[in-house]
Amino acid sequence: MRRKPPKAAAVIDPGSLPRDDALDAAQNLIYDAWEITSAKRRIALARQALALSPLCADAYGVLAGHARRGSDEELDLWRRGVEAGKAAIGPAFDDYAGRFWGYLETRPYMRARCGLAWALWARGARDDAIDHLQEMLRLNPGDNQGVRYILAAWLLEADRDDQLPALFKAYPDEGGAFWTWTRAVAAFRSSGDSAKSHALLEQAQADNKHVAAYLLGAKRLPASKPPYYSPGGEDEAILYAEDHAAAWRRTPGALDWLRARAAPAKAAGRKPKGGTRLH
Repeated sequence: MRRKPPKAAAVIDPGSLPRDDALDAAQNLIYDAWEITSAKRRIALARQALALSPLCADAYGVLAGHARRGSDEELDLWRRGVEAGKAAIGPAFDDYAGRFWGYLETRPYMRARCGLAWALWARGARDDAIDHLQEMLRLNPGDNQGVRYILAAWLLEADRDDQLPALFKAYPDEGGAFWTWTRAVAAFRSSGDSAKSHALLEQAQADNKHVAAYLLGAKRLPASKPPYYSPGGEDEAILYAEDHAAAWRRTPGALDWLRARAAPAKAAGRKPKGGTRLH
């Protein structure tokens, strides 16, 4: 069980604690911030954490999460989080390359860098965002955060299809809807309605039969993303469509192809109206 911060953490003198102890106390405040719903309280805890240790990258992440989406403030907070996370890791940074996430002290940095990539993408800095995800995969090829799925979609949206084969080759045993649905549209982009793209689409539909309805607009996406998902479930389909539909829309003819190919499966699996929108 993780250690709870002392109730008087807000009045701890940062100078009275060794560097590592101050960072640990700050991180514990962030663990608490993640568990509460009050935005005001979360922000207060993040600020308390930074008062204890300016190296607490996750504190910048909490503040960035409450900044206006797409604002300079949000981008700056994510950048400061990345800088803080790297400084917290210290001289061992390069030694951990290839094994990030396996060490707890690297995780705040990786979370901040992922947040920075998303913020850059939202502002149209697509190449910079992609570079961050590619570097994250170099640092942690095991990819515990699943950034390879977003990278594949972003490469398609940025018309950098030539980099996809290397990414797919790096994860030859990968499966699941987030991978197979993107592989299907990538194959259609390169070869049209071919035997390869058809086979990949069939595999994608087998992995999650609900995705097509959301990509095609037959089902509306909910107002907020599901907090978790089950493989093959409708919540997984919603998450895929939220983050990956743009790659399908950007591919000429892809949605018409999907509509034609998915129609038989859709008809066979049609359910009564109602109960399709998640809350």
